[in-house]
Amino acid sequence: MNQSGHIDVKICGLTDETAVAASLGAGADMLGFVFFPPSPRHVDPARAAQLAAPVRGRARIVSLTVDADDLTFDAIFHTLGPDILQLHGRESPERVAQLKTRYNVETMKVIAVREAADLAAVEPYLGVADRILFDAKAPAAASRPGGLGIRFDWHLLAGLDLPRPCMLSGGLDAEVVAAAIGIARPDGVDVSSGVEARPGEKDPAAIARFVEAVRRTERTLGAPSRRKAS
Repeated sequence: MNQSGHIDVKICGLTDETAVAASLGAGADMLGFVFFPPSPRHVDPARAAQLAAPVRGRARIVSLTVDADDLTFDAIFHTLGPDILQLHGRESPERVAQLKTRYNVETMKVIAVREAADLAAVEPYLGVADRILFDAKAPAAASRPGGLGIRFDWHLLAGLDLPRPCMLSGGLDAEVVAAAIGIARPDGVDVSSGVEARPGEKDPAAIARFVEAVRRTERTLGAPSRRKAS
């Protein structure tokens, strides 16, 4: 949690104007667009740019990719111009640094977690990624690495002290997000399937409930940051 006690809320996988308006109206800090065809939330850069038009200046625009090539990133930046790159694949620390330099943009690297040993993967990225997002590790047979509604043991993050802001994802919804924040104490939370009526279709009422649950938790905790100053 940052020094102000504010918890960033990211609504990810937006595909229509209603969901964008609901996210902005609820006060989300980040809105995410998925560029990964196997996902039911995939949009092309032109469509993402249309959806993001009312977002700029009100919330941060995040592009989610999975081991994308330079041509894909060029198209995303030429058309959308995101504020943050969310890298959800097996991108190496060198690739993260390359993208950060090439596009002069903030990067957020996703670390997949199932057990304590998985946390060791974060260390090489701390010098290059601006943010770390901890998400549940997908099953071996899954067609995509996230957005599956799977949770991991939040206690694995309890007491973790990183020199970068960290976010929590994986199976969050309005009913469990307070418990997740209380245990893991992240700087932000990221939700996709937990605010959907069906895969790829966001529920405006669920978005509002989720953001309000986070804000209520902020007021209840009022806890100092567990993150070292950077």
